Amino acid sequence: TGNSRRRFPGEGAMIDFSPRRWLLIPTMGVALLLTLLPLPEWATELRPPWVALTLLYWILAAPERVGVFWGWVMGLLLDVSIGTVLGQHALSLAVMAWIMVSLQQRLGLYPPFQQALAVWLLLLAERLVSLWVMGALGQPTPGLPYWLSTLMGLLIWPWIPLLTRGGRRGYGMG
Repeated sequence: TGNSRRRFPGEGAMIDFSPRRWLLIPTMGVALLLTLLPLPEWATELRPPWVALTLLYWILAAPERVGVFWGWVMGLLLDVSIGTVLGQHALSLAVMAWIMVSLQQRLGLYPPFQQALAVWLLLLAERLVSLWVMGALGQPTPGLPYWLSTLMGLLIWPWIPLLTRGGRRGYGMG
């Protein structure tokens, strides 16, 4: 057949194999790679939280496809990739995603420059949950540089929706 929907034997539901369904997977992969990219010593604390920003973007852009589950999965991948305690980022990203899902309809009404403040607060909440996990495990409390990445996220956020709008439209997503 000429369409992109197929039925598997024994399944009543149809699965959509169109390219627009899979656009978010490469973007999440790129965010993970940007997080793992080596930086000079002075710039490591300034690294934007790429995975968190990408997750927040997709919750706003495609809330029917991305939510708390994606936060949990991306957090587990992040934990495994950077060697933190398994579940630390999974919990913090899932909590952040849950808050964003509940705010998605309201935040979607504002332009990206106004969304940036809410995104910054969500990034701070993600850091607080992660800090709580570190404290529960008896790890030392990080200093002020621990919070600098959230400021980078605040500065970068307005540009993410503006730069990705063309790609989403090309795949019929908005």
